[in-house]
Amino acid sequence: QVTMTEKTQEPHVEDDDDELDGKLNYKPPPQKTLQELQELDKDDESLAKYKKSLLGDGPVVVDPTAPNVVVTRLTLVCDSAPGPITMDLTGDLEALKKETFVLKEGVEYRVKIHFRVS
Repeated sequence: QVTMTEKTQEPHVEDDDDELDGKLNYKPPPQKTLQELQELDKDDESLAKYKKSLLGDGPVVVDPTAPNVVVTRLTLVCDSAPGPITMDLTGDLEALKKETFVLKEGVEYRVKIHFRVS
């Protein structure tokens, strides 16, 4: 007799995303610019209010040459360190390159990546 705890667990195998999409017959919608999205349903008061809550009051200016994701800050965290080390990547990068950080060998560190998506 085999109890639930004695059963061997079968390994979980994830399907390839593309293969899974084919099985679900999913076709993503065509990409639209932010301007096109803002123009959609502009007569719908509730959607206009929702978009305003997401994008703010001012006009949204999008630079097409700017990357979609911009890393703004890196923070190095260590439980045995007196405090985290934060590197602001929005300021003078040349000054940041001249800074030095001493990391002990064999100590576990975590990196927090702060970013914004445009």
